[in-house]
Amino acid sequence: MWNFATILLIAIGGSHNSALSQDYQPDSLLTNHEFQFSRLMYAGGNCLGFGYGWGSDECVDWPHAEHHFMQGLIRLTRINGAIVSRHDGGGGRRITLEDDSLFNFPWLYAVEVGSWRLNQTQAEKLREYLLRGGFLMVDDFHGTREWAGFLNSMMLIFPDRPIIEIPETDEVMHVLYDLDKGTQIPGIYPLMNGQTWEKGGVKPYWRGVYDDEDRLMVAINFNMDLGDAWEHADTPGYPEPMTAMAYRFAINYVIYSMTH
Repeated sequence: MWNFATILLIAIGGSHNSALSQDYQPDSLLTNHEFQFSRLMYAGGNCLGFGYGWGSDECVDWPHAEHHFMQGLIRLTRINGAIVSRHDGGGGRRITLEDDSLFNFPWLYAVEVGSWRLNQTQAEKLREYLLRGGFLMVDDFHGTREWAGFLNSMMLIFPDRPIIEIPETDEVMHVLYDLDKGTQIPGIYPLMNGQTWEKGGVKPYWRGVYDDEDRLMVAINFNMDLGDAWEHADTPGYPEPMTAMAYRFAINYVIYSMTH
C-alpha cells in the first residue's frame, strides 16, 4: 500500500510507473552516486542521532528532511542520488567550510541562516566555492531580525554583489517545473496555530545572488521553511500543495546547480 509520501510524489510528477515505485535497498546508502544531499555545517556543530534536527541550528530537520527529499528527487528525475537514512543521516553529507571536500559538491543546503555567524576565513571559502560554480540554497529564517543576521554574513561573502528578487523569467524557475512564487511554504508549528508565517515574516520572498554571467549562485528562501515541508511529507496535518511546491523548488535548484 502506498503511503502519503508516495501519493504526494506521484501528484508532483503527474505520472507513475514501475521504475518509480521500486523499493530502495540498503545499498542505495552507499556513496557511489552522482548526487548526495550536502548540508552546510556553518558553525561546525554536531547533529545528534535522534531525528528531527536535534543539535545546533544548522541541524534543524535533519535527517528526516533530506531522507524524504532525496526519495522525491530520485523518483521524479533521472539523477542518480543517494538515499539518506532517516535514522542516522547515512547517505547524506554534512560539510564544514574547513573541509576541502566542499568543492566536490555542486549544491549546498543551509538552514536557520538568520543565526549563522561566519568569520572572514569561512566567508572567503564560501565565496570561492560559489564563484567556482557552486550553488547554495538557504532556508528557514524569518522576520527582520533574522534577515539582518543573515545579511551580516552575506556581506562578508559578497560585499559587492546585490541580493535581488529572482525574476519569474529566470531559468531556475522553469528548468523542470514552472514554479509559483505566490505560495508561502511554512513550518509546521505556525500551521498548528492557523497561520503560514512566523516571527513577523508575513510575506514570502524568493531572492538570489548572481555571478557576472547571470548564473544564480545563492537561492534565498526567506520567510519560508522548505525543510519542514520535506520533513513532514508523511504528516497528515501538513498541506500537500505546500509540500509539493517545496519539492518542486528544491528539485529545480538541484538540476540548475548540476547544469550551470
